[in-house]
Amino acid sequence: MSTIDTTLPGMTVQPGATDREKLKATAKQFESMLVRQMLAAARKTDFGGDDVFGSQAMDTFNQMQDEHFADVTAQSGVLGLASILEAQMQRFLPADEAATAQTAATSTPTTPSQGKA
Repeated sequence: MSTIDTTLPGMTVQPGATDREKLKATAKQFESMLVRQMLAAARKTDFGGDDVFGSQAMDTFNQMQDEHFADVTAQSGVLGLASILEAQMQRFLPADEAATAQTAATSTPTTPSQGKA
């Protein structure tokens, strides 16, 4: 469970957002969650040494640091997982009327010589 809420732009869905914007934000949130889980699993490793600096405060700091790193990584798109997920899930969104109208307009060829004698 996250101890801090993300305040990074693009990671939250604004009221009245389009389906495309919601998909983009959700893909970034998923990438952030995956990076958090990977970092948490990496922190659980034990190499058999004494944990001299271990304390609950340090654990909380490490968790907050990992969460922020995961959010920044997802926001920057450096891993590219969010953009891949967005591209894959985009085909399930309803067709945009403006894009459909523009595609239909460009697919109908018109010749400039029509109507001239």
